[in-house]
Amino acid sequence: MKVLMTSRTRWLVVAVSTPLVLFLVVGGLLGAAPRVPEQGPVEIAQFRDVLSLIMQGYVEKVDVERVMDGAMRGLADSLDASSAYLTPPEVKALESKAALPAGETGLVITRQFYLRIVGVRDGSPAAKAGLQTGDFIRMIDGKPTRDMSAFTGTRLLRGAPGSKIVLTIIRSNPTDPHEITLVRAAATSTPADLVVVKPVNGKSVAGAEAHVRVASFGTGAAAALRQAFLTLQKDGARGAVIDLRGTADGALDEGVAAARLFIKSGTIAIKAGRAPEQTTITAGPGDGAIAMPVVLLISNGTAHAAEVFAAALTGNNRAELVGEPTAGLAGEQKLVLLPESHGIWLTYARYMQVDGKQSIHERGVRPTVGVEIPTPGFDELPPATDQPLTKAVEQLRVKLGK
Repeated sequence: MKVLMTSRTRWLVVAVSTPLVLFLVVGGLLGAAPRVPEQGPVEIAQFRDVLSLIMQGYVEKVDVERVMDGAMRGLADSLDASSAYLTPPEVKALESKAALPAGETGLVITRQFYLRIVGVRDGSPAAKAGLQTGDFIRMIDGKPTRDMSAFTGTRLLRGAPGSKIVLTIIRSNPTDPHEITLVRAAATSTPADLVVVKPVNGKSVAGAEAHVRVASFGTGAAAALRQAFLTLQKDGARGAVIDLRGTADGALDEGVAAARLFIKSGTIAIKAGRAPEQTTITAGPGDGAIAMPVVLLISNGTAHAAEVFAAALTGNNRAELVGEPTAGLAGEQKLVLLPESHGIWLTYARYMQVDGKQSIHERGVRPTVGVEIPTPGFDELPPATDQPLTKAVEQLRVKLGK
């Protein structure tokens, strides 16, 4: 059977049957032109054989473009949940540096079979609709997410403020999906939205423990956290639970800046790539201004900057962690261009635990005291008592010697 191929398809066939993919990726990341190895691994030869079998022996004429697109997506998807194979329109949008539409849902997502919700920002349209960490998004406006990257899904969730988006959500029962309509809203980023101080169990802060909710590590979160704790110190609070459940958005650097407030000396974070050299971020003069005892409340929805913050504090024995393992999404991505306007959104660096032995990315941060975070069903009311918070307060009181 003779199969006609476009120039792009011919390039893809060559790319997956030689080490050229590695050549392009490494060259794109390092800005160099490394020498292409003379021979690739056995797996590449196997892939070439499978491709040849499909093209020559499949029951009907092969859509080679579709097959190769699927192959390239599979390569990217096999790396981690954040890497993705990009279409020309997606590459063009990234290269133009155009801002995403202002309307958003408040969701942070990852890829796990379908798209899965990691975090839901407080007060967002998604939070008001009752969406939770761990919910699966089966469709976005009728588009199946089974083969959709988190990169693509994140962009589909954005739109004009006031516009509607319909999500098909799976929670506990895969056979009982729910359609949820959200109205996109413009994101807010004032300090009052980022960090909120609440009394514990209805008690006043003075002489007791405070509940500090960090809803996001957006711009200004570290400064807002600093101001919140300065106020708590003046009000006589003895300690605080910092609540990071479902906190998944914001810049990684903001998590590092927040950690500086609590760590006076030592390693705050380590960023590592393929090269043996690592970037180690250490505390400096003026850091560690907040000495108040703290416990961090974490969940499977604690991700990105919040994970870096949590790892820094527990790694320096500055705080204990109560709750569930975090999401394991502490990597940095960049665009690597491929021929004919395609690209790869590639994780090129990841944050490590402060001892440098384990990656936070894809592994997450483990709690000191494990507590399951409940996830009520669609028709269930949340528990009357916040047991994870109660456990965190108990742990804080142990630290305070109560």
